[in-house]
Formats: sequence, C-alpha cells, structure tokens
Amino acid sequence: MTDNSAPAIMSLERLRAALADAGLTLPLDGIVAQREAAAAAVRQIDDYIRPRLADLDAPLLAVVGGSTGAGKSTIVNALLGVATTRAGVIRPTTRQPILVHAPVDAGWFASDRILPGLARVRGRISSPGTPASSAGAAPEESRIGELMLLEHESVPRSLAIIDAPDIDSVADENRALATQLLAAADLWLFVTTANRYADAVPWRLLENAAARSITVGIVLNRVPPGAAAEVLPDLRTMLADRGLADAPVFSIDEQPLDALGMLPGSAVEGPRAWLEGIAGDRAARTRIAARTLSGAISDLDRQVTLIADARQQQLDWLDSAHAAAAAHYDTAIDAVDAATQNGALMRGEVLARWQDFVGTSDFFRKVDSWFSRTRDRATAWITGKPSPVVEVETQIETGLHAVIVDQAGRAAAAVWADLERTASGRTIAEQHPELSGESPELRQATTAMIREWQGALMQLIHDNAGNKRIRARVLSLGLNVVTVALMIVVFASTGGLTGGEIAIAGGSAVLGQKLLETVFGEDAVRHLASEARLDLQQRVRTLFDTEVARLGSALEPLRFGANPESLRRESQVLIDDVARAARDDS
Repeated sequence: MTDNSAPAIMSLERLRAALADAGLTLPLDGIVAQREAAAAAVRQIDDYIRPRLADLDAPLLAVVGGSTGAGKSTIVNALLGVATTRAGVIRPTTRQPILVHAPVDAGWFASDRILPGLARVRGRISSPGTPASSAGAAPEESRIGELMLLEHESVPRSLAIIDAPDIDSVADENRALATQLLAAADLWLFVTTANRYADAVPWRLLENAAARSITVGIVLNRVPPGAAAEVLPDLRTMLADRGLADAPVFSIDEQPLDALGMLPGSAVEGPRAWLEGIAGDRAARTRIAARTLSGAISDLDRQVTLIADARQQQLDWLDSAHAAAAAHYDTAIDAVDAATQNGALMRGEVLARWQDFVGTSDFFRKVDSWFSRTRDRATAWITGKPSPVVEVETQIETGLHAVIVDQAGRAAAAVWADLERTASGRTIAEQHPELSGESPELRQATTAMIREWQGALMQLIHDNAGNKRIRARVLSLGLNVVTVALMIVVFASTGGLTGGEIAIAGGSAVLGQKLLETVFGEDAVRHLASEARLDLQQRVRTLFDTEVARLGSALEPLRFGANPESLRRESQVLIDDVARAARDDS
C-alpha cells in the first residue's frame, strides 16, 4: 500500500490502544482465555499487521514450524546448504528463533519493524564443514527473548526464513513463541512426519492458518520407503477438509544424514523451488502479503468481537452489583419510612413524655385553657425550667437515629453477602473490607441529618406563619413546641401499635394535629405534614446514596478500559479503511 494506508494505520492504532486496555479485570467465566486473546491481538498488530499494512512490498517472512522432532532445523539447514541452526538430541532443540535473510535485506530486519518484542542479536553463519549439531549457541545458552539475525547468499531476495521453536514443546515459553512467530508470518513452511501428520496440535494451527488465509506449504518429512502412496492421499484429504486444498505438499523420504548431520540439497528441491518462485515474483509476493494481511485483519475482527463481548460482561456485572446494592438500600429506605408511619417511633419514652406535655383530658375540655397551660410550659422551657417537650424531641431524635443506623447496617450486610457469593465479588470484598458494614461516618452524618431536618421543620413552620395572628400563636407557644407537634403528627400513625398504645398514640397524634390546626388551619397542617415527611424521605435517601456510593467507588476503577461498542466500531473502521486503501492502490 502507499500513503493511502495512513487512515487505516490510524484506525489500527486506535484499535490497538483499546485492546491494550481492554479492562478484563473481573474473574468471570472464560475471562482468562479472553485476556490471552486480547494480549495476542496486540502482539499480532505489533508483529505483523502494522508493519505489513505500512508496506506490502517489504520482504515476506516465511516461518518454518512444526512438531518436536519433525526435522525443521535440518530442513532449514538443507535449504541453505549450510549449518545455521541447532539440531540435536536435546529437546526442545530450537529455543532461540533464528531469522535468515539475504544480505541485501539486512535493513528490513535489523529494526523492530516486525516482532518488536524480541531483541535483535546479529549472528554469523557457520563455516563450511561445521557439523549441524555444533552450529550456533548451545541450547542452554540460548535466550528465547532474542531473535538471532543471520544473512546468507542462498536466501532469495525479498524473503526471510525463521526457524521457530516446536509448536508442541514441553516448555510453555517455546510453545508461546512458536505461536507468536507463526502469527507474524506471511507464509508457513509446515513440517510434519509420516508418523505424526495426523496429530491434533498441528492441525489446530493449520486450521487457524486456513481461517486467516495464510499461504501454507507442507513438508512431509521422513517418509518410509513405499509409504508415500498411502500417506500422501490421506494428508491431502485432510488438508482439503480444512480449507487448505491448494497447499503444496513436499515429500522427503526417510534417509540418513551425512557426516555433518545434513540432508542432501536434492531432498529439499521442492520447497526450495516453491520459496524461490514466490520470492522472485513481485506480483505473487504482493498477492500473498495482501491476502495474509486481509486474513489477519478479518481474524482480528473476530477476536475483537469476542473481546468486546467479554468486556460488556464485565460492565454488566458491575452494573448488576451496583443495582443490587442500590436495591438493598431502597429496601432500607422503605423500612425507615415504614418505621416513621407505623408508630414505632412513638413507643415508650416518647409517648410518656408527650403525654406529660399535653394531657389529653385538658385539651378536650377547652382548647383555650390548654393553650394557656401550654404557654406556661413553653415559658418555663424558655426560662430554663425543665420541660418535657425537650425530652420528647430528644427521644424522637434518638429513635429515628437508631432506625436509620440499623437499616443502613442491614443493607451493608446484604451487599457484603452478595459480594461473597461470587469470585468477582470476593475479589472486591478482599480489597475493600470496609464494605462489610455501614460507614464509620454514618452515625455522625445521621445525627447531622436529623438536626438539619428538624431545622428545616422550623423553617417550614416559620415560612407558613403567613400573617400576624399565626405568627403570634407560634411565638406564644414557642417554635420548638410547634415543631415537636409537627413531628408527632408525622410519626404517630397507629399502624403497628397494640393495646393501650393505640389509644395513647392515636390521641397523641390527634392532640398534635388539633394544636397545629388551631394555629395554621386544617389544610395547612396536611400540607405541612406532607412536606415534612417528603423532606425526611429525601434526606434519608441522600444519606443512603452516600452509603451506596462506597460500593460505586470500589467498582469505579474496574470500569476503566475499552468501551465494547468502540472496540467493535474501530475494528469495522479498520476493515473499511483497508478496503478503501486497496481500491485506491489498484
């Protein structure tokens, strides 16, 4: 491609950034595989897609891969006519990958244009006559994180060959590197044997190659005399069944190595001619590069779809956890609200103190005389004499505080139990043990909230004392007395009370309501009580929202990462940009 590929490269970089920060943190089912897929996708972009997208005419990379003991290194040696790789009895024998290129192509591979994660080490071809088992560094001295670069005249221009580790190596790092190198290749020379060509591991990789439209050549090595007629048809059938019917198959008979541990050059004439034919035909090279690139991008898109789905599952779990917590606190809010309506806050000391203050019989005898007595009691309160109204207010405040803190603790316990039920939740619980109960600040915050609500009630009463007559009555009774009466009206529903409590609480509510109606009027009292209850509900919700927010804060870092829709969109944009660049170049 030319400069027309610039938009596609920009799209690729955006997609890579999203994949590098996919946000697959929670240990949900299958997440390990998706994390590995995201990491592999980033490596594929770095190792192959980005450099190939930037330059379709760059030399092709042919990776020689296969199973342990298939003879990959021996075949590479035979292709070059000189011992360049390690081939011996120690398994795995190939550990440090070796890239052999033509001298004129040295500049292409010295940089980190491809396989940027592997350090470059410049090596030298063994002297003629060096045994293959002695070529290169000893296995224990090799370093798998390095790519050894060798140049040799026998390698055709515009083509490099990598001798990869075994795909079924007993060493995990060897298998991972083999897979990475195969993913970075434009074409494969896949080596198997007559005895092992049906093994499962090689075929999984070959199926992947077919899905990515990689050009593949098959070397069937060590074919016993007379076995080719039986093995080759079966191998070709298996290739066709997996979408590789066009893959050329090169058969190498079983034969002894020479004194240097080398196969004769004639044994690899087929694969050598195939590689040289591709290298010498620019149109063929471009076609192979474009086809492999397109297949790699299509495969990347498939992987992105799965990764985006996994990321969405992460976000869905976080949303579900937060919603469940919010539901527990909604239940707590409802419980607090119920406690303010069912008479629970008007039991015991509250009722006793309120009765001490008002006295039902006096009120029903004459409102005016009741007002006179109440005025006297309010005056006593102002002058510092003991007054039950202060105790009533304190008892209501204490009861309301206890209910709120208790329900907050119940909600926190329910949230904690939810977290403990799943692996993801336990991960969060381990990092945030403070979520096991209500916040340390809740008690003080609840006290402040109740005081603020009481202050708001006073302001509400003051705001509704619209004329001089009403203001005079409020002042004569005392604003604190009227406020307590309003609280009694809000809380003293008879629901939930039994026996004598019903009569006492009911009478208390009536007394409080009659007092307020005398001051404000019946409609105004209904309005005051409704506003007071709604204000309390909103304040409790705000208080509990702060408690819910603790879980939200714990979950928030887990939300950092790629947006699933952005992943899918950027992948599609990349496909579109690549297709547009290809049309412009044609």
